[in-house]
Formats: sequence, C-alpha cells, structure tokens
Amino acid sequence: MGLFEFLLPTMSPSSIPASSHPASHVQVVTGRLAALRQAMRRAGVDAVLVPSSDPHISEYLPPRWQGREWLSGFTGSVGTFIATQDFAGVWTDGRYFTQAEAELAGTGIALMKIPSGASTLYVEWLAAHLQPGQVLAVDGNVLGLAIARLLAGALDSKGVMLRTDRDLLDDVWQDRPGLPAGAVFEHEAPYAATSRADKLATLRTALARQGATHHFASTLDDIAYLFNLRGADVNFNPVFVSHALIGPDRGTLFVADDKVPAALATRLAADGITVAPYVRAAAALAELPPDTVLLLDPRRVTHGTRQAVPRQVKVVEAINPTTFAKSRKTDSEAAHVRATMEQDGAALCEFFAWLEEALEHRHDVPLNEVDIDRHITAARARRPGFVSASFATIAGYRANGAIMHYRASEGQCATIAGDGLLLIDSGGQYVGGTTDITRVVPVGAISDEHRRDFTLVLKGMMALSATRFPRGTRAPLLDAIARAPIWAAGVDFGHGTGHGVGFFLNVHEGPHAISPALPPDPHTAMEPGMITSIEPGIYRPGQWGIRIENLVLNRADGTTEFGEFLRFETLTLCPIDTRCIDRALLREDELGWLNDYHATVRARLAPHVSGAALAWLNTRTQPL
Repeated sequence: MGLFEFLLPTMSPSSIPASSHPASHVQVVTGRLAALRQAMRRAGVDAVLVPSSDPHISEYLPPRWQGREWLSGFTGSVGTFIATQDFAGVWTDGRYFTQAEAELAGTGIALMKIPSGASTLYVEWLAAHLQPGQVLAVDGNVLGLAIARLLAGALDSKGVMLRTDRDLLDDVWQDRPGLPAGAVFEHEAPYAATSRADKLATLRTALARQGATHHFASTLDDIAYLFNLRGADVNFNPVFVSHALIGPDRGTLFVADDKVPAALATRLAADGITVAPYVRAAAALAELPPDTVLLLDPRRVTHGTRQAVPRQVKVVEAINPTTFAKSRKTDSEAAHVRATMEQDGAALCEFFAWLEEALEHRHDVPLNEVDIDRHITAARARRPGFVSASFATIAGYRANGAIMHYRASEGQCATIAGDGLLLIDSGGQYVGGTTDITRVVPVGAISDEHRRDFTLVLKGMMALSATRFPRGTRAPLLDAIARAPIWAAGVDFGHGTGHGVGFFLNVHEGPHAISPALPPDPHTAMEPGMITSIEPGIYRPGQWGIRIENLVLNRADGTTEFGEFLRFETLTLCPIDTRCIDRALLREDELGWLNDYHATVRARLAPHVSGAALAWLNTRTQPL
C-alpha cells in the first residue's frame, strides 16, 4: 500500500455528516439521548459531559472517541456535549453556529454559543445549574487535566461530585469502534534530517534542565515527531494512536498490537525504544519507582493519565519539550517545505486552469462544490511526495463561503453557476511538508461590495505578512495587525488570524497561534523556524465569505540595539485573484508587495508547469 492510500480518510458510521443521514436522523439522535439518560439513572448520575477529546487531547479524533458527534449529530471538530435528565446542549463557537443549528434542529439538543473554542463557559453553566449532592460523570481518560482541575474547583464549591471513573458511552454505544489498526511507518531521510537518536538526546537534555528523569507524552504529533514515525489513525493527520514514556537511558512506545512491523521494531530497539501494548501505558506509570521525577504537560495529558502516577513520584509540570522542538523547523526542513510549496503551487495552477475552463464551457452539467474537492485533490495526487489532503477541503460558493468550516457533501452542496464568489480552503500532506491555502475566485460578474471586502482582507493579510517584529513577541499580539485594515472599515471576523503548521504532521500545531483567543503566555513566543498561517477574512451570513491564506516562516532579520528581529518569509506559492481587487483601496506599498509576490510565484512555479497551467499562471501573475 502506497503512502497515498495510508492517509485517505475513511468515514465511520459515527463520522458521517448529519446532512447525509436519512430523514430518520432526528429519531436516531433522540433515541441515543434517551438511552444515555437511562444509563445515567442506572449509574446514579445526574449529568454527563462528553468533550471533543480522546486520551491524547487530539483535535481530530479517531472514530472510537467521536462520542460527542455520535450522541448529538453535530459534526464540527470543536464542541462540548452536556446532558441532564431535562436538558441537553452542545457548546461551540462562531465557526460552527450555522452548521450546528442545522444539525441539531429537531433533536431537542440546544446550541450553546461561546466566543471561541477555548472557552470554558460550560463549566460555569454546570456550576450554576447542578445542585448540591448531584453527580457529574465524565470519562477521565479523555478529560484534559487542566479542564479537570477547573471543573473540580467549580463543582467542589457547590457540593457537586465529579466522577471520572465511568465512561457511560460504553453502556449505550453498542457498535463502538475499536482502536485503529493501520500500520506505523518511518519518516525517512532526507526528509527526516534529524535522527531519532539525536531527538531523544535533545529531549533528555531538556528534561535535565527541568530536573526531571522521565517524561510521559500522549499527544500524537509529539510522539510521531520524536520517533520519526508516521501513521494513519486520524483522518488527514499522519499520526498513530500511542503513548510514550522516556527514561534516562531507554524509552517505551505504547501502541496497539501488530501496528509496528518487526523490522521497524528492531530499528527502534537499536535506539533504546521498546514497543509495548497500548493498554500497558497506565500500568507503566503506576510502576515508576519512588525516586522518579516525571515531566508532564498539564495541557497535553488527561486527568486519567495523571491519576495513574504514584503519589511518591515527584511531578514537574511543564510544556512538552518536543512541542517547542517540532515547531522550530530546521534549515533542512524549511528547504523541504519550500520545495513542497513549489509542487503544491504547480498542482494548484493545474487545478485553477481546469476550473476556469470548466466554468466557462461546462454548461450541460454545471460544477458543484464537491467537484472542487475531487479535482483539487486529484491535482495534488499527481505531484511527487503527495500523501493525502491535510484536512477536508472547504469549497463554499456564495452564502456557503460565509460558513467558516463548511463541508459540502453529495446531495448537500451548491451548484457553481451564475454570479458570485467561490472560497476554496485546501491543503496537502507531503513527505516534505504540510500545506494549507485559501483562495477566492470570481464566478461570473461580481459586485463592488465583493471587491471591497476582498481588498480589505487582502490588505490585512499583506499588513501582517510584511511585519517586522522582535524575536520572542507573543504570537497572539500580532493578530491585531491583520485586523486593523478590516476594523477600520467597521468589520471583524470570528476566528484567529493564524495557526502553527507541522512538518508532514498536523496542519494545526502549537505552541504558537496568532489568535486573540490564545493567552499571550511565554510559550507562545515567536521563534525562528516556526511556520504559521496568515488568514484574515470577512463573512457576511447568507451572502458570501472571503478568506485569503498563505503560510509563512519566521526568519531572522537582523539585530539592533533593541535586540533580535524576525520577519515572515511567505512560503505559499499561488496567485491571488486580482479580478477581485478594488485597485483604489490599495496603497503603493501594498501594490508593490502584491506585484513582488506574483513575480516570485511566477518564477518559482513556471518550471513545474506547462500548457494551460502555465498560461493560467502567466495570466494571473501579471502586475497591477
């Protein structure tokens, strides 16, 4: 099986979008909710909380842990489900309001709107609505440690008992999926330029600085990075379900049986890594000797994991050292990403050339949004090093573009005809890097209002892309730079401006993010080598959505008497459609930035394309 097949997404029954369910969807959800309430009564539980989480604090979940989606029918990637005997609700943020309203309609489950995915307003709701002596149940094995502490503090003062030893989903989810069974494979040189042994040595040096002898990691991208391994257990993310325990001399990788081929296990053993059954992770923690000093990241382990650590073991709480290490791409990794961007950009030239021709001539069977996903993925699949999409393509025409995390499906998608804007947010996983790009193209005739909004978004993207800033600047503080041109017009957007991006890893990566929802903590400091998206937007519900997104790399930009400075190197290579621009709204320096960017795009991509794709590239990169 080739790498492309490894990461192609699979749809479990629990992960099928509600829009594709038959008319009985409401009855299915209400039936599951009724069964849950019966299980609650049998267990003596007054309320149940089901987070969007797994034992690894993952953003995108393997089917086994998609319980919130299975119970509620809400398919967004962020949400918290709470049920009592007389109430049920899903807490989610503005990216999903329209989607959640549609998917929860008629189920009796309320949409509880929150300002961001990081919000903990549901904790306040529980403290306000549960009565002294009542019991809240949540599976401690998927409850983040930081949230568990927040919950305990809020509920203890009210006399409410928090039970974390019971997963009621097991009582009602009769065909619950098991652990993923796909094989683990090695991310090899030249792409993995730093050896596993060197990464382990760097980790142990970081542990010594913290006074720790051992480290336990659960986050899947940290483990994949540390061991130079990849897998296919999570749609679009090349990771595998596992835990890792690293000691002074040896380490253990806890993974399901038969996932690590024998030859790979031998190579791991040569680097001091033993492969053990996934279910042994908690027991291994419980068996740590009393003189152990264990480093745990409270934001990246669960309450259940912390409970397994013996009381005699000293615990140092600090961010996973690998979280910092993998965010700071080496020069070799950055070079591979640049080469990958050229291949990805060439694929996009082929796609957009096809799209424009199809929009002009395909009138018998008009295009729809699902066609966009199919063709853009096929264009990438023809490029060397391609593995899979890096997330589900968002192709939103007209009003659908205003739904930030819109997902078209067969039978539930817009036809791309007439006049309007088409937003396309897509990306690829390549062995040499991970891509993520959003472009907006005109279909038919567009209005002055379309051009005004598009140009404001472009101004915001360019403003941040051109920014020079001191090394160590907290990433969230940069957000306002991209918003300023949009705010000046009395407009705003309801998501962060940028997220970190992995190296053939998760398309969303910490510890940094350019977002007002993220506290400007020390670990969010911008350092050389970090890759981040810049993606401001404007969304007018029921009308259109606009987002323009490039990935950028933090580069050193000199030292003054005030310290070291950084700048952004734009990595993404794809024209920005100048047909959507209101030229009168651009300053000369902004026009210069755009023309210089397009000249770079043309020079870097032209050697990789020919024919219609090359003609499209030359047309779309003409200077304004």
